[in-house]
Amino acid sequence: MARLLYGGLNSLLISGAATIFTLIFGTMAGLIAGYFGGITDTVLSRLLDVLWAFPIYLLAISLSIVTIAQGIAIGPIEIQSGSLWLPIIIIGIVYIPYVARPIRGQVLALRHSEFVLAAINLGVPGWRILWRDILPNITTTLIVFVPLMMALNMLTESALSFLSIGVQPPAASWGTIIQDGQALLYTRPLVALVPGLAIAVSVMALNVFGDGLRDALDPRSKVRLGRD
Repeated sequence: MARLLYGGLNSLLISGAATIFTLIFGTMAGLIAGYFGGITDTVLSRLLDVLWAFPIYLLAISLSIVTIAQGIAIGPIEIQSGSLWLPIIIIGIVYIPYVARPIRGQVLALRHSEFVLAAINLGVPGWRILWRDILPNITTTLIVFVPLMMALNMLTESALSFLSIGVQPPAASWGTIIQDGQALLYTRPLVALVPGLAIAVSVMALNVFGDGLRDALDPRSKVRLGRD
């Protein structure tokens, strides 16, 4: 039970941090591509298409296998192979296109709205328009993304840890506990079943919360559902 609680803490930490990572870089890519357009939009869209072309789990497994043995070293920044930052960064990267694309679409629509065109004609700097006019109008979408992305990230982290390319011993997550209990299914099945049930309940709760949050923050969804 103690290991289950510590494993759950790591699973929630990784999924939450990976969600923040994805939202930051996905939002930046979507804002820049949608607002500036032209060659900037083309380059960023093609990079996102490259990530989009790979199946999520195949790309995550490939990145994990490459980095799990020696970690990551970029200049003075070095991340050890057993660090929780590795699965956070890997999971955060693979889901960037899934956030950047809808954000880019919203920014493209806002780019041609009257209040943005008025700000451009008044000579307001682009960064100020992005920060003061466009970003507040996509905040609702970003908030709705949080629980949904956390659910996806938790499933991805559990899959990587189950394959021994996610959280590394002595640290634990729900995925590693399921792997540990795989050999005990006929003698102590709860070792594997309980963390699996915890993952299922957590993902279901996050999805239900995300749907409720979307309905609460998006008035158009209430109109479509015929609500008052």
